[in-house]
Amino acid sequence: MNPWQIARRHRALLLTGILLGLAGAAATLAQPLVIGGMIEAFAADRPLTGPILLAAALFAADAVLAAAHAYAIGRAGEDVVYDIRHTLGARLLRSRLRSYDRWDQGDVFTRMVTDTSLARVCMTQALAQIVTSAFMVLGGIAMMAWIDPLLLATTLACLGTASAVSLLLARRVRLVAVANREDTGVYGSALMRVLGALPTVKASRAEERETEHLGGLADRARRSGVRVSALSALLTPAMNVGTQIALTVVIAWGMARVATGDMAPADLTSFMMYLFYLVAPLVMLFMSIAQFQQGRASLDRLSELGAIEQEDAGPPAHAPVDGHGLVFDGVTFAYPGSDTPVLHEVSLTVPDRGLTAVVGPSGAGKSTLFQLAERLHEPSAGTIRIGRTDTARMPLDQLRSLVGYVDQEHTLLRGTVRENLTYAAPGATGEDIAEALRMAHLTDVVAALPDGLDTELGERGAGLSGGERQRLAIARTLLQKPRIVLLDEATASLDGASEAALRDSIAAIARTRAVVAIAHRFSTITRADRIIVLDRGRVQAVGTHADLSEESGLYRRLAEHQGVAA
Repeated sequence: MNPWQIARRHRALLLTGILLGLAGAAATLAQPLVIGGMIEAFAADRPLTGPILLAAALFAADAVLAAAHAYAIGRAGEDVVYDIRHTLGARLLRSRLRSYDRWDQGDVFTRMVTDTSLARVCMTQALAQIVTSAFMVLGGIAMMAWIDPLLLATTLACLGTASAVSLLLARRVRLVAVANREDTGVYGSALMRVLGALPTVKASRAEERETEHLGGLADRARRSGVRVSALSALLTPAMNVGTQIALTVVIAWGMARVATGDMAPADLTSFMMYLFYLVAPLVMLFMSIAQFQQGRASLDRLSELGAIEQEDAGPPAHAPVDGHGLVFDGVTFAYPGSDTPVLHEVSLTVPDRGLTAVVGPSGAGKSTLFQLAERLHEPSAGTIRIGRTDTARMPLDQLRSLVGYVDQEHTLLRGTVRENLTYAAPGATGEDIAEALRMAHLTDVVAALPDGLDTELGERGAGLSGGERQRLAIARTLLQKPRIVLLDEATASLDGASEAALRDSIAAIARTRAVVAIAHRFSTITRADRIIVLDRGRVQAVGTHADLSEESGLYRRLAEHQGVAA
């Protein structure tokens, strides 16, 4: 994603704003000539009505054009930043997890909020100001050359030195602005890291240490920001000094020439007005160049974020699905940059109906198996099929509507219970919602909440117990009505009564569709129709509880660890 390509979509409004600014600058450049003509008319005892009306018209046109210019550029800026945020947001949501996981969330947040705002200034306000200010400066110089070339040469000698210093400062501003953006991103990442684990921070009595660490990072960002401000602050004084020296020379030499009759008073007045009119555009020109340089650093950061690897959405048309079972055929998977596969040539079949349990020690690859089924990652080798259809040839939307997934974290979002419940099925009916709550044994829980389904939950479902959050995540998946349900540690946080109730619900669901559950509790595993034992990324055994108790030493050890008779 290139921010400049996005800005081109709004070039009509941006060009309109620039043209309005140029028209306003032209009206401004005409004013000294009209004032000079007014002085000449007064000296020649001619009527002043015409010059006065013309000057008033120019002043009014200048004001109207300036307002229209500011609105057009401001509107273009807001449109551009919206388009960048919308495009980047969509790319982040459709990014590959392996690519997204390399980014610090705080840095992503900083780029999406702060850097997009700076990019708006760079690509609209600063750019338009550079064009209009440069036109004003060049136009003023041309008019001053027409009035008196010698006086202009003296003026440019003074302003040229100041301009050279300002250009050097503007270049330096960009370098320190890059450092400041990086420092700000590091601070944002550290802040989100701590706030995302606040209970752990408190339990570890680490508030003081984390406060000092965050304070150090904030101070580093402050110091680099101060350097940006200091260099930016020197731009205006540098131009002001050059302008003041030029003005002093013009007044002294100009008055001397008027006194000797070498220069008309009206010409000196017009020349001085152009010099006054030159000050603000010159200052704005170099300030805008500095803003543009700062913005370029943000544009580079946005381009980096926009280059994040995207998921392959698959073909646009849904593929015909023959059968509902889940098949892994020789699947191998390794994370990018790792030489050690997490899964090794895994082959297994999950029937159309029934409960299949996946067991194994930690790190066996159980959760990775589910993530591959959802195409959150792509296998390094082998194929995954639903029935006879390769999931790689299915659109992601179709695949993920067929395969419902409750992740290990049982993730909930800030919002109401209803918003979380219907997240995967926004059009669900009241009857569907009631049925999903019943199957997850949440009906009484929701009825007891202050506002029922409209009760607001905090971050990650704060306001519900761990078991209630888990069951709500399961109900959300059931509401999607998938053909295959993947439950990652579905009963891990439930008490005995809730676990028993949910087991009954899972058994009922498994009568109509395939349910695959990663489980450590053998109270759930022993009820499975089929059990798959994974170890070190390989399928070690497949069978029922009775079969595996006799045939698999690893399964017996896992069972005995929980006090279950093998």
